[in-house]
Amino acid sequence: MRAATVREQEIVIEEHPDPVAGNGEVLVRVRAAGLNGGDMMQRRGLYPAPPGAPADIPGMELAGEVAALGPGAARFAPGDRVMAVVGGGGQAELAVVHERVLMPVPPPLDWPAAGGTPEVFTTAHDALFTQASLRPGERLLVHGGAGGVGTAAIQLARAAGAYATATVRNEQLREQVGELGADVLAPDGFAEHGPFDVVLELVGAPNLAANLDALAPSGRIVVIGVSAGAKGELNLLALMGKRARISGSTLRARPLEQKALAARLVEHEVLPLIEGGQLSVPIAETFALEDAAAAYERFAAGGKLGKIVLTI
Repeated sequence: MRAATVREQEIVIEEHPDPVAGNGEVLVRVRAAGLNGGDMMQRRGLYPAPPGAPADIPGMELAGEVAALGPGAARFAPGDRVMAVVGGGGQAELAVVHERVLMPVPPPLDWPAAGGTPEVFTTAHDALFTQASLRPGERLLVHGGAGGVGTAAIQLARAAGAYATATVRNEQLREQVGELGADVLAPDGFAEHGPFDVVLELVGAPNLAANLDALAPSGRIVVIGVSAGAKGELNLLALMGKRARISGSTLRARPLEQKALAARLVEHEVLPLIEGGQLSVPIAETFALEDAAAAYERFAAGGKLGKIVLTI
């Protein structure tokens, strides 16, 4: 099979042996695979794949057709359209995925949209509702609202009856982000628009102090992205005074049980909203697998709304 491959911090297309599905696993013929910040970090050698995932083939989400079933796998049948968050290996013609983390592709989604759905909606849903316990009527602040996870979080908050505000650096994208259901701000001075019950941090350490200033009493900050920096200074007295909570979250390295639980929650609480047209998957641009290096450069350039997706 062909696959995007990390070689000396560059992306090249190489031939690899076809993977074989093991116990409880499914062989998926990949049709689309979204790019994510973790893939960019892996290319730079900063975010290695977890044990069991291909070390040199990036790709944290995929969508495709079931090609074959491993021993004991029975949840899906050959030909079914499926998608999943994976530890790696998604940017290839074939991938092996445990059936418990696979989800059916809702009928309205074409392949590019399906390939850009699992990671962003699972990450956003887990951060907002499992980690931060966002409730109807609460105020949410999303940093980096134009990205894949940001656009998913805004829509999920709106669907849950919460009020979303998003910071977006690119002025040209603010109107489009607002159409998803958020009040949109420039990043500078966002704390003046609080208080917020939940802050979803996708940018990183530079926002840390202002996030705490903007937080309501008993508010929650969930850090799921650090593209602008990972180290910052925190006033613990202010944290104590607001009875606030700061947590961090990643999906990639979690045990199978936790990943399966996150997938079931998305399957039951998010996919019906996608099927009903209440949630959408903004696609900034698609690239063929052969042009994976160009896709990575487009991602790195920024200034996009939604997902960059490889089609296979």
